[in-house]
Amino acid sequence: MSLTLRFENAEVLKPEGWTTDSVGVADGVMNADADGRAVDLSGYRLLPGMIDLHGDGFERHVAPRRGAMLDPRGGIASVEAELASSGITTAYLAQFWSWEGGMRGPEFARKVFAAISDLKADFATDLRIQLRLETHLLSEFAAAEAELDAHDIDYLVFNDHLQHDRLADGRRPKQLNGQALKSGRSPERHLEYMQSLHALGPDVPAALDALAERLRARGVRLGSHDDSTRADRDQAKARGVIIAEFPETYEAAEAAKAMGDGVVMGAPNVMRGASHKGNVSAIDLVGAGLCDALASDYHYQSLGNAALKLINDGVCDWATGWALVSSGPARIMGLDDRGAIANGKRADLVVLDQNNRIAAALAGGQVSYMRGAVAERLFG
Repeated sequence: MSLTLRFENAEVLKPEGWTTDSVGVADGVMNADADGRAVDLSGYRLLPGMIDLHGDGFERHVAPRRGAMLDPRGGIASVEAELASSGITTAYLAQFWSWEGGMRGPEFARKVFAAISDLKADFATDLRIQLRLETHLLSEFAAAEAELDAHDIDYLVFNDHLQHDRLADGRRPKQLNGQALKSGRSPERHLEYMQSLHALGPDVPAALDALAERLRARGVRLGSHDDSTRADRDQAKARGVIIAEFPETYEAAEAAKAMGDGVVMGAPNVMRGASHKGNVSAIDLVGAGLCDALASDYHYQSLGNAALKLINDGVCDWATGWALVSSGPARIMGLDDRGAIANGKRADLVVLDQNNRIAAALAGGQVSYMRGAVAERLFG
């Protein structure tokens, strides 16, 4: 149920900075004229709800053990609860469509997409899907497109996890045995499959060009993953790919920004102080103005914590740091109805307590999470 009320006496983070303006909520949007009950939030901060463009932490909910993935719906419900308690009001669940099989294979993806579609109307949090398509899986392109249409998926990211250098040299890929186990194939059969996909290399560019053109005509936003060079970005841009997700180098991020494309970095990278793979530091890119948005990647709670770390460490101010998890991702995805505290925007709000911990979250004017004294103030 969408609330009608007015939050008063909080520190409110608006696009122009901190204010103490009251914030009215009615019919799921922020409304300066909302005639609702006043809720005293003195001692608290009120900020825009967070938008997560890439989170795959849901995997541990829907498949806590290998093989335990018959029905992901129960897991999706627990995912939404974790997102809400993390202050995330819009979440893109990043699901592979890959030759890697298991939780990354098309069969599992179909189950996840169906579960999200079945359940999303029951949640306050706006659950969405990011489809991560492996570039060499040409035989599955048509099936992936059908899923986009069936589940209203508006974000697709191109991935290429084949170890081309090793395959070209006739060497065994790293972690082959572990990958084969997850895929349900023997190591020998998995290697043969990878080699067959690698051999499709000459056919991939034209197939991707045609697919990208069809997807853009549908209004699907396209992203690339793990760009490492300027040439990578040039190729992606020529294909209409306008989001650079987790670029591996300063060069690739700088090239994306110069092209006017959105750059998304991982919040866990910020929390660690560096990439776990030795790639460019997200903190350095934020400091250089080369990052538009942070994403939770594999850990939902890291999204808000990363913004706070950047602020507390003096890398950026509150407005800039929180924009990385609110207005920045909204702008990248063309979500003009959210991402800031402003009249007419969706009532996606986060309440922080005196220790900057999540005390409450509202998504579309509905309470998605609340605890402690804020609940007492709201409900009396």
